[in-house]
Amino acid sequence: MSASAVFVLDLKGKPLISRNYKGDVSMAEIDHFMPLLMRKEEEGALTPLLTHGKVHFLWIKHTNLYRILPAPAWLVLLPLSQVFSEYFKELEEESIRDNFVVIYELLDELMDFGFPQTTDSKILQEYITQQGNKLETGKSHVPPTVTNAVSWRSEGIKYKKNEVFIDVIESVNLLVNTNGSVLLSEIVGTIKLKVFLSGMPELRLGLNDRMLFELTGRGKNKSVELEDVKFHQCVRLSRFDNDRTISFIPPDGDFELMSYRLNTQVKPLIWIESVIEKFSHSRVEIMVKAKGQFKKQSVANSVEISVPVPSDADSPKFKTSVGSAKYMPEKNVVVWSIKSFPGGKEFLMRAHFGLPSVEKEEVEGRPPIAVRFEIPYFTVSGIQVRYMKIIEKSGYQALPWVRYITQSGDYQLRTQ
Repeated sequence: MSASAVFVLDLKGKPLISRNYKGDVSMAEIDHFMPLLMRKEEEGALTPLLTHGKVHFLWIKHTNLYRILPAPAWLVLLPLSQVFSEYFKELEEESIRDNFVVIYELLDELMDFGFPQTTDSKILQEYITQQGNKLETGKSHVPPTVTNAVSWRSEGIKYKKNEVFIDVIESVNLLVNTNGSVLLSEIVGTIKLKVFLSGMPELRLGLNDRMLFELTGRGKNKSVELEDVKFHQCVRLSRFDNDRTISFIPPDGDFELMSYRLNTQVKPLIWIESVIEKFSHSRVEIMVKAKGQFKKQSVANSVEISVPVPSDADSPKFKTSVGSAKYMPEKNVVVWSIKSFPGGKEFLMRAHFGLPSVEKEEVEGRPPIAVRFEIPYFTVSGIQVRYMKIIEKSGYQALPWVRYITQSGDYQLRTQ
């Protein structure tokens, strides 16, 4: 698919950047975008695709900027934002105005006659470099990575020590209602790599993937059924579809290899109970009990339990069996911080607040308790890296290192 034009507008709809590849989109048509967007927003019918006459606007908003593609090639919008952020750090109206030359150079490389081309910022930085607001162009020849089949990796990379660091990170999204029933339970996982390998190596990653185990007759024991799997462009999708092998030539440095999701019943890793007592509308006491419901040999780090309190509370006093508590009146919460929370342990926090003498009925419902945590060396799904094979024509030996982390995502418990 091709993009006939790319436009960047400020919040008033004034064009900051315009690149019209085919000349079939006029500025008069772009002038209709902001009024159309405002009208749809007022009607509650705002969508990523807006239509005016025969022109279809696909758009995204980033901070105080609108990026518009009046064409079906919407996939270039997000890479465009990522590339600009790599070059200018903060993507704001001011940084757009200060870097017109670089932006037009980038647009010329990102798209050729409206067709998306090189969208990898690491490759673009090989021959479009920037210091301050100035553009420095490198050698006149096109880098090999642009013409290679492997456009995400340069040739001739060398390291004295060849290593691969693998991070398996799972975020737990959980919502528990007031009677203790789990309403939402979801695991969102990512596998991130940090690659320091010479040459043009091929990597093969093996997981305890249930479909792979079934294909090879290993049964379902200790396997995980992955859903909504998304891969980096370097992964050979045809091979994965055929035999579930994750085979790829990696980019250099940091990148996200894949992401996945599991809709599964997760036992709450940190369980919260709370009791609120009001005394003659002059004071309120809150008792919170937290229990680690994960393996005893594991430890949750940097635990933060945010407990909502009445908006008119004052004169806070706290007592905790471990950690410390802090009142944050701007958010109407008490944050109970526990540096280290071993599995199987229970801890208590008591909070005492004064209330105004005038009785004030609570109209709105009580917000849920939110919990943040990180548990190293542990995955709640049970996913495992079974092997990482590194094949390179020079035959060097490389060391793969694997780290597992489970952390809180949107983790909330409603209490009575």
